[in-house]
Amino acid sequence: MDQGIAAPRTPLHQFTVPLSATRRGARLARLLATEQLEAWGLPLDPARLVVAELATNAVVHGRVPGRGFRLTLTVTVDGVLRIEVTDPRGESAPVACDAPPESAESGYGLLLVEESADRWGVLPGPFPCKTVWAELEPGRFR
Repeated sequence: MDQGIAAPRTPLHQFTVPLSATRRGARLARLLATEQLEAWGLPLDPARLVVAELATNAVVHGRVPGRGFRLTLTVTVDGVLRIEVTDPRGESAPVACDAPPESAESGYGLLLVEESADRWGVLPGPFPCKTVWAELEPGRFR
């Protein structure tokens, strides 16, 4: 995980949508990302998996009653796909562990993100929010 800010890149395409912090909202994030990636002519995997895991984490760990989360997809001119999920729980930063407990039914999400993405990290703010992001290089998902 990268705690720092990734170097800004010039966007070629960008898509942003606010969603409810519910299981339906997390599912809708994956479906909307799929439609957008198809519209841009990009492969769906592993981007769909990363979106699904980050959106689910926003719903499960970043939820504040009455507040939603935001999904942003950006494709840069150099072909990097950046996935961002912003939720209102800035004080609750995700931490990837080496492996979840053997009896755990959850806890694998960030391990999957780490394995699927070239880089990922957390950006604080704007208060009280945080943004969890992941980037996929062109060769990674083509």
